[in-house]
Amino acid sequence: MPRVLIAEDEAAIADAVLYALRSEGIEADHCLLAREVAPRVRAGGVDVVVLDVGLPDGSGFDVCRELRGFSDVPVIFLTARNDEIDRVLGLELGADDYVTKPFSPRELVARVRARLRRAGAGPAASLASADPWVTRGAFAIDREGHRIRYRQQLLDLTRYEYAVLDALLQRPGAILSRAQLMDRGWDSDADSADRTVDTHVKTLRAKLRAAGADPDPIRTHRGLGYAVDA
Repeated sequence: MPRVLIAEDEAAIADAVLYALRSEGIEADHCLLAREVAPRVRAGGVDVVVLDVGLPDGSGFDVCRELRGFSDVPVIFLTARNDEIDRVLGLELGADDYVTKPFSPRELVARVRARLRRAGAGPAASLASADPWVTRGAFAIDREGHRIRYRQQLLDLTRYEYAVLDALLQRPGAILSRAQLMDRGWDSDADSADRTVDTHVKTLRAKLRAAGADPDPIRTHRGLGYAVDA
C-alpha cells in the first residue's frame, strides 16, 4: 500500500488531507516540523511527500532542497501564496506539483494518485541494453531511465520538465501546442493550465543555459506553441 507523508502545521488542513487519503486506501502519516521530514524519508517507505511551504521551524523550500540531495521522492507543495516566483522556485528545486490554499482535499488526492502512477510506471533501466541512449543532435535521451543529456551533460530535470523536453525531442523542429504537451506529459486536467507549461519551459531554459546552451534550443511560436532545435 502506498504511503504519503504530510508536513503541515495547520491541524484542520492536516486532518482533512489525512482523512481524504485514508478514505481512498492510501496510508498517510503526519509531521508538524520541517526537521522531521528528511529523517522520515531516509528511513524509507515514503512514496509521496505533501509539504507545506511555511512550517514553524523552517521553509518547505529548504526541506525540498535537502530531499533532492538524496532522494527523488515526489514532492507536492502546499502554500497560501500564489506568486509566480514561488511556483518557479519550487519547480526549480525539484518539486513535482504545487497546490494553493484553499484547496479541495479530493483534488489533492487526485494529484497524489497521479504522482504515484508516474513514479510506479517507469520501468527500471534495462540491464541487457548496452547503450540505452538515443541521440537527437546535441541531446541524448534514455527513455527507460527517464534521463536527458545535453552536450554529454546530464540535465537535472523534474518529472514535468522531462516530459516536456522528451515530447519536443520526439519530433525535433515540429511545433507542439501547450495542449499537446499537456496531453503527453500531464496526468490529469487538474494540472492543465497553459501557465503551467510556460513555467516548466522557463525552468527548462534556465537549466539548458546552465549546461551551456547558446542560443536557446527551445523556440517559442506565438499563438502556436513550442519547438526544439536538436
